[in-house]
Amino acid sequence: MFSAVPRARNPWLLMTNTKSHMAAMPLATAEVCDANSHSIINGELRALQPIFKIYGRRHVFAGPIATVKVFEDNVLVRELIQEKGHGRVLVVDGGGSMQCAMLGGNLAQLAQNNGWVGIVVNGCIREVDEINGCEIGVRALNSQPMKTNKKGNGEKHVTVTNAGTRICEGEWL
Repeated sequence: MFSAVPRARNPWLLMTNTKSHMAAMPLATAEVCDANSHSIINGELRALQPIFKIYGRRHVFAGPIATVKVFEDNVLVRELIQEKGHGRVLVVDGGGSMQCAMLGGNLAQLAQNNGWVGIVVNGCIREVDEINGCEIGVRALNSQPMKTNKKGNGEKHVTVTNAGTRICEGEWL
C-alpha cells in the first residue's frame, strides 16, 4: 500500500497497492489524487478526513500501517508500541472518544525509541508538550487530560475505520 507524504493539513492518503511505482516518491497529497483518479474510483487510494490535529516534531511521515481497535483503554496501544516499529505508522481506532487520552508523552517517547514514525489516533492524546518534544509524528482529534481504563479490551491487527475511512493492517499511510 502507498500513501503520499502529506503537506500541512491536506488529507492523508491510503493505498492498497504495495507495488505502486510511486511508493518511494515524496509527493504532495493533491498531486497524487490528481494523477490517480482511477485508484480513487476503484478504492485502492483512499483519503482520511482532514479532522486530525498535528502533534510531535515530525510533521510529515509515511510507512506501513499497524492497527489497533480500542475504546477508552490503551493497554493494547502500549503493547504494540513496545514492539519494534521498523518505520511503521500505528493507527489507533479509539472510536472517536473525547473522554480520555489514548496516548501520552511516555508512550510517544517509547514509540520514538522503538522506531515508529507516526501514530494516528481517532481519539485524544494528553501531555501535548511532551509529545511535541518527541521526534515522531502524531495526529489526533484533540487533547484530553484524563487517562484511559487499563483492562486490555480491544483488537490488534484488524481492519479499522477512522472517520468513515477503512484502514487495513499492512497498507501504507
